[in-house]
Amino acid sequence: MSEFVRHRISRDLIEDKAEELFRSGFRLALVAAHDDGDALRVVYLFLAAAPDRRVELECILPPGNPAVPSLAYMSFPAGRFEREMADLYGIRPAGHPRPRRLVRHAHWPEGWRPMRRDAGPAPGFESAGSFPFVTVEGTGVYEIPVGPVHAGLIEPGHFRFSVVGETVLRLKARLWFVHRGLEKLFEGRPATGAVDLAERVSGDTSAGHALAHSLAVEDALGIALPHEVHRLRALVVELERLYNHAADLGALANDVGFSLANSHAQRIRERLLRLNAEVTGHRLLRGAIHPGGVEVRELPDPADLRDIAADLAEVAELTLDNSVVYDRFAGTSVLAGDDARALGCLGYPARASGVRTDARIEHPTTALPVTEVGATDGDVLARYTVRRDEFAASVELACVLVESHSGPVEYRTQRDRFRQSSGIGIVEGWRGTIVHRVEIDGDGNLTRAKIVDPSWFNWPALPVAMSDTIVPDFPLTNKSFNLSYAGNDL
Repeated sequence: MSEFVRHRISRDLIEDKAEELFRSGFRLALVAAHDDGDALRVVYLFLAAAPDRRVELECILPPGNPAVPSLAYMSFPAGRFEREMADLYGIRPAGHPRPRRLVRHAHWPEGWRPMRRDAGPAPGFESAGSFPFVTVEGTGVYEIPVGPVHAGLIEPGHFRFSVVGETVLRLKARLWFVHRGLEKLFEGRPATGAVDLAERVSGDTSAGHALAHSLAVEDALGIALPHEVHRLRALVVELERLYNHAADLGALANDVGFSLANSHAQRIRERLLRLNAEVTGHRLLRGAIHPGGVEVRELPDPADLRDIAADLAEVAELTLDNSVVYDRFAGTSVLAGDDARALGCLGYPARASGVRTDARIEHPTTALPVTEVGATDGDVLARYTVRRDEFAASVELACVLVESHSGPVEYRTQRDRFRQSSGIGIVEGWRGTIVHRVEIDGDGNLTRAKIVDPSWFNWPALPVAMSDTIVPDFPLTNKSFNLSYAGNDL
């Protein structure tokens, strides 16, 4: 059971209370702004583990002066959440050291705050100015701009390298080219009828976001589910972890020219996608998890899963036995543990740098025999081996869930009476910890959905890891993090 505490405080007390929580081992997981019509409101969610603890700080702001004291000096993620609020809600972070635009590009109208109730339809774009990138000067320094449109099928992102020779002195990533207003789309939807939007936060994490959304709705509505339902849901999320890890282990090999390993990894991924379709009816596992229940068609065969695990282990062994591949992976783009902690990194990039983080253990919905996997070197090789080992551990967890299952493979419940409430959902997706927070009115409709994909926390780590790395290693480094553009830019 989790321990949950909510405090409504004045903005004068935000800094002191936040500092107290940080000293007690909490991390800032989410900051959500709200437009209640007569006032703006900000909710800070802090999380800690061992035991599972959750603390919300809620602050109501006067409409004439929507400002909060900045927490950027004590938390790097806080500074980014504050810049997001400034762009989308017009809430000013007083004392922020660098309150530059984050979401809004230069062509966004200056006074338009799209998440406000009175925002109205999107006005015409203004003529675009230049984004204020930091210029690195010195003898032999030059810039390489890459994107936002790329040659492959990836989503848009702009990367600006300041380089001497081939060595990267500084990398700046600029995202938010495809802002979809996704959180706004949740508003007014029935609380139990918006999981399809959650599945599309980031398409390769359909199950993870569906589960986080469902847990948040169930928390708000007071719906308690049997342990067997949580275990079936956990199985679906592990299947999502498998096909994504398999694909990326191959893609990493491909980025250093070992296309044979990639071909076999993609073969394994296809086998897993077909297994997903057999289990849930959808290759990307959509439709299986929803508020109040779970529905799968059949359970996977543990023998098949273990055969796939052995197949992938052989591919990984052949990959790292290749001396050229190993040399390109080892020592490349190191993310130091202290940097990972300071940035608030999550998931396998954090675990590869020696940071322990796993919501299945820290914020469990039910007890699971999770095998913790980690490394300390923080380089491409560490991020590769962590994902290789996570694949094997995930297969064994999935087999345990299948072999211990009893009862039906479908479960559904619902709530007919509603009250104004809020709820939190926390899930360890394949990229890392996902957090959803929802608010529901007395008619059972969503009034706010705040979503934090782990990519939000991990994108700033990519430029840090690229420092003193050569330009040709950027595709390899980028793939070793494999961050979601869509999950970051809602």
